[in-house]
Amino acid sequence: MRIPRIFTDLSLCCDSCVDLDGSAARHLCSALRMKVGQEITLFNGQGGEYSGELTEVGKNKVSVKVLKHRDIDRESGLKVHLAIGVSRGERMDLIVQKATELGVTEITPLFTERTEVKLNGERLAKKLRHWQQVSISACEQCQRNLVPTINNPTPLDQWLHQSDTLPTADNDQSLKLVLHHRTEKRLSEHQAVKDICLLVGPEGGLGEREIEAAIEKGFQPLALGPRVLRTETAPLAAISIMQSLWGDMG
Repeated sequence: MRIPRIFTDLSLCCDSCVDLDGSAARHLCSALRMKVGQEITLFNGQGGEYSGELTEVGKNKVSVKVLKHRDIDRESGLKVHLAIGVSRGERMDLIVQKATELGVTEITPLFTERTEVKLNGERLAKKLRHWQQVSISACEQCQRNLVPTINNPTPLDQWLHQSDTLPTADNDQSLKLVLHHRTEKRLSEHQAVKDICLLVGPEGGLGEREIEAAIEKGFQPLALGPRVLRTETAPLAAISIMQSLWGDMG
């Protein structure tokens, strides 16, 4: 059986014991039916991972003895910040999950003029926690040890106003791109970079005014091909090409 990987926000160190509760305990006990003495892998987003041995297994709590630290880095050398209009239904979950698997380091959900999802107050906080858990689960599956940052959802105009402070500003090793199917510029025409910020609209794309505002802030228009891709397809296709050109996928 494949050794399960579990994220925890607890401090981890060799020869210590930690207690896992909530969904992690239920997953190990009820879903996987693991027993005392079996091995799991723990990571907390602080770098590397730890082997662990189960010392107590219950429905509501699982105790783990932390054993050896493995200094394993599975991160791409290409940093990708995905800024994307919030989509309806499960589309956003799919984007967060697959973008995490493809190696993004940061995701910023955006409210744009064509965003139909209305979030505020506790509903917004709950949705943000949900997206973070989607990303954590994707890291457990794809064996990443660093969890991407999911930023607070922000109105596009406000985010663009702050975009001058992005790491990608005024740096020849960085690139700011906005998807725009009416341009001719493709990814292969850009020089190799180490840091990318990719701006993608929701269903229906970004409005002309929004694209112009992004270009004024230094974003370069980008097309992925002759076909118009859905909002959940376009960023994943773009990130895959980026990782193939300048990252760790081939």
